[in-house]
Amino acid sequence: MLSRYYGRVQLDPQRVNKDMALIVEEVVERLTAQLGCEVEVTVEINARRPEGFDESTVRTISENSRTLKFEHYGFEED
Repeated sequence: MLSRYYGRVQLDPQRVNKDMALIVEEVVERLTAQLGCEVEVTVEINARRPEGFDESTVRTISENSRTLKFEHYGFEED
């Protein structure tokens, strides 16, 4: 009997709200409705900007990441 589900999808950042809502509705909610089902959802964000990020952006994104309880986050050089 199949007892594990896994899925990974790349989202268009221009429509992430709409796509994420559909994923929650069509996949996550159906899984959490199953009695005894343990569901884990992880969000991973990767962004690159060849000219680098300015200090204000780094500060704001870092503060928001901390406030939103991201487990791991940071900026680095390529």
